[in-house]
Amino acid sequence: MISLPPSIRVFERGWLSSNNVLLVDDRRTALIDTGYATHAPQTVALVRHALGARTLDCIVNTHLHSDHCGGNALLQHTWPCETLIPAAEADTVRRWDETRLTFRATGQFCERFSATGSLTPGTHIELGALDWHVLAAPGHDPHSLMLYCADERVLISADALWENGFGVIFPELDGESGFAEQHAVLESIASLDVAMVIPGHGAPFANVQPALERAFSRVAWLRADPARNARNALKVLLVFRLLDVRSTHFDALTDMLENASAMRAAATRLAPRRAWPALVRQIIEDLARRDGPLRIDGEQVSTRIT
Repeated sequence: MISLPPSIRVFERGWLSSNNVLLVDDRRTALIDTGYATHAPQTVALVRHALGARTLDCIVNTHLHSDHCGGNALLQHTWPCETLIPAAEADTVRRWDETRLTFRATGQFCERFSATGSLTPGTHIELGALDWHVLAAPGHDPHSLMLYCADERVLISADALWENGFGVIFPELDGESGFAEQHAVLESIASLDVAMVIPGHGAPFANVQPALERAFSRVAWLRADPARNARNALKVLLVFRLLDVRSTHFDALTDMLENASAMRAAATRLAPRRAWPALVRQIIEDLARRDGPLRIDGEQVSTRIT
């Protein structure tokens, strides 16, 4: 049985939030990824309970999707911590450029936070008394990073590799390259000596080779018909919205396609605008079947997940 080093603790979160990885040594404490804004008080409580009298010294974000950085602001308010983000996003965060940040585009929310530094692929950082190699992980997000500890053979993969897949390939929705980058990231992971993966979502896992095989197969499947990626993106974003608000109306979900550019891009690839209400209804009905995560009551949609 392979176990994580004692300086690493993983908070496996629910549907709205990414996992949080707490690393503690004698010198400083650090949290990798902070979950969604709605769950920020819970994130603070988890970190405070784990640290006891100690403070949180550092936040590290693998990428700036709302489910990975939504707790930043409250954590910064609670503790005067350093915050490190991907170097490619530094200017975007400094200016809080909402045309380049993904929150509005996905119909999600993230309270404004600041960054005190950045991480560049190819560099190293010490966290939890361990040396971590910073690796580029474009595909799901162009600027996403992974952290790899060669000594312990541990990879913090964010959304580049889960036990059963990986995150939505968002660049492809806008006509940019993403499938090729995701494939290359998987090849990069395959070249490493990894005994344990800490994914952005789901439990840490040791069966790395089968997970890679499933991920390679999925990339090929999506690449063969890009509409599959668009439909998956729209499904994921609709479910995320329902999990956040708990209940809403079909019309409100359809309106999101007009107002959130990532959702609009996905829907455009799937159907003409006049057919969007039917498209949303079809996706929601699919998700409500067989004890799925959603339920329908007339024109109202709600989530079964507590």
